[in-house]
Amino acid sequence: MKKIIVLIILFIVFIYSARYFNPKLKDTPIQLNVIQPKTTNIQAPPVAIVAQDLDTPWSIAFIPDGRMLATERKGTVRLDGQPISDIKGVLEIGEGGLLGLTLHPDFANNHYVYVYYTYTQNGDNTFNRVSRMSYENNTLSNEVVLIDAIPGASNHNGGRIKFGPASTRGEPDNLLYITTGDAQEPSQSQNINSLAGKILRVNDDGTVAFGNPFNNLVYSYGHRNPQGLAWDSQGNLWATEHGQSGLDEINLIESGNNYGWPDIEGNKTAPDMVTPVVNSGNTTWAPADAVFVGSSLFFTGLRGTTLYEAVIENRQVVEIKEHFNGQFGRLREIVLGPDNLLYVTTSNKDGRGMPKEGDDKIIRINPSLL
Repeated sequence: MKKIIVLIILFIVFIYSARYFNPKLKDTPIQLNVIQPKTTNIQAPPVAIVAQDLDTPWSIAFIPDGRMLATERKGTVRLDGQPISDIKGVLEIGEGGLLGLTLHPDFANNHYVYVYYTYTQNGDNTFNRVSRMSYENNTLSNEVVLIDAIPGASNHNGGRIKFGPASTRGEPDNLLYITTGDAQEPSQSQNINSLAGKILRVNDDGTVAFGNPFNNLVYSYGHRNPQGLAWDSQGNLWATEHGQSGLDEINLIESGNNYGWPDIEGNKTAPDMVTPVVNSGNTTWAPADAVFVGSSLFFTGLRGTTLYEAVIENRQVVEIKEHFNGQFGRLREIVLGPDNLLYVTTSNKDGRGMPKEGDDKIIRINPSLL
């Protein structure tokens, strides 16, 4: 028995020595697979890196077995850190590329995955689209374009897609919500017949949802570049939005409302336009995605390089806390995993960050320890 133990120890020492003295092995990136806790009561550490060496991950979603799908802006979809599909036709330009990803509420039965991405037509015009794909045998296939020709540009493409909860404010929902940017043409945001600068609401097949205020895909308008969507426990929809000159926004979204861009921003008011619940004032958040944990809206900051926590009472933001300021660089996606832990992506390879060893990463955070 002692000889066996000694042999095992010698073998381990040999493996680590080989990695240390062999430059090729030493420089090989380590891919860390996502390890899902078995229960929601696990005493998880405050922070853990669950995947690394990614290229601008933009959106993540958990399939029912606990594994994680993630998009990279260049067009790759990964499963637990390993590439499984490259979406054809994706145009990575500026802020554009393969952006949002979400699962159908009945994914366990229909295996539908929805993606939002930038593309070019005739090599000249830039657009965005929403497509549905089928997930089978650890790959995506059978693309069906649901919404096409959403105005696009090198910047301000929006790109977040999420299904609403089973009900919102007591009404049936399970509808698909989509954020679109103004595509660097602010006037489009005020045109209710344009898909730019909007939050769209559609059925799962991309058709107009019953009750939409303008009898088209538009749910709210007057947006500049919204990138975060989250519902509170009462079914209210909140959105984070990139403002101009640091005036980033948190908005409470309601059907048919005009959120003012480009006519008003910050604390300005105007008839029939909605002022943000709160704005960033003289600082810049560059907010990306958002998620609720209890009564707190957690949202990520790109330029702000911070995980923000907006404490909400009676539909008002009463305090904004800052976590991990500058520790991980630019932060983009945030979701609540099946283990009730937060999963956050870095975006340090997006052309505006300062990549460090291992970037980009997916980080797991225990919100109960913040």
